[in-house]
Amino acid sequence: MIVSVILCTYNRARSLSTALESVLASALPSPIDWELLAVDNNSRDRTREVINEFCLRHPGRVRYVFEAQQGLSNARNAGIREARGEILAFVDDDVTVEPTWLDNLTAGLRDGQWAGSGGRILPPQGFSPPPWLALQGPWGQGGVLCALFDMGDTAGQLKDEPPYGTNMAFRKEMFEKYGVFRTDLGRCGDSLIGNEDTEFGRRLMAGGERLRYEPFAVVYHPVPAERLNKRYFRAWWFAFGRAQMREKGPRKSVWGIPRCYFSLPNIALRFFLPQVVRSLLARDPHERFRRQCFACCMAGNMAEIWNLR
Repeated sequence: MIVSVILCTYNRARSLSTALESVLASALPSPIDWELLAVDNNSRDRTREVINEFCLRHPGRVRYVFEAQQGLSNARNAGIREARGEILAFVDDDVTVEPTWLDNLTAGLRDGQWAGSGGRILPPQGFSPPPWLALQGPWGQGGVLCALFDMGDTAGQLKDEPPYGTNMAFRKEMFEKYGVFRTDLGRCGDSLIGNEDTEFGRRLMAGGERLRYEPFAVVYHPVPAERLNKRYFRAWWFAFGRAQMREKGPRKSVWGIPRCYFSLPNIALRFFLPQVVRSLLARDPHERFRRQCFACCMAGNMAEIWNLR
């Protein structure tokens, strides 16, 4: 059996070496073999040179893949096409993983009992959020800050929330059965629109496939300085709202009238305005900011509905 690790990268030559070194410290039990595909998504920095250095240092283990079509989904799909493995694991270009990460993430997929798996994503050790930001709890926003994914110490089936793209794995046959990542979703350039990873997970769940949570497959995600401000969070939630509507796609008209003329007032009156009012009334600063972000998400919903009309 072969496991393929797909690491997509774009203009992150500085952090890429750390991520590659971290992944290459992984070990799998014999006779399982594994490879690391570094997919260069048309970078303009030293990305190709960095990857080629690792290809020379680890011949047969590291492969360079170039994808000219911009967008994270395009890069991941290129990795899927080039992968030799029966199990495909995905990781980002700015993270560090524990040495047991790959073994723990893929162990449950080797006998066919599970279609996919997702591991724990944690902030850097010792990180303290600013006082206006809660990472966990009812108003937590760790998923926005660093794709925080922590469901505790107990492994089990994921029933409500699919895994995140920086720490997930699937049997390759799932892509043959359900298709690949949607290219109208996923980061592209400066766009914050994502959801390509969770949309694929929801696609599998809707098809009755079983996804596993593995708490001991641990990834540490950095916190870029540019994310530690409220402007970033509002922009992220607006993009998330757009991605939600894009994932659903345009809906059929009602009596010949485009559904957007019904949906826009409904969202504005039932969701957007109430969140604005509740944010003004909230005493807890974490609740107040989270409700402001909810309102930004609703604004993104309405903007994308109008775009899809």
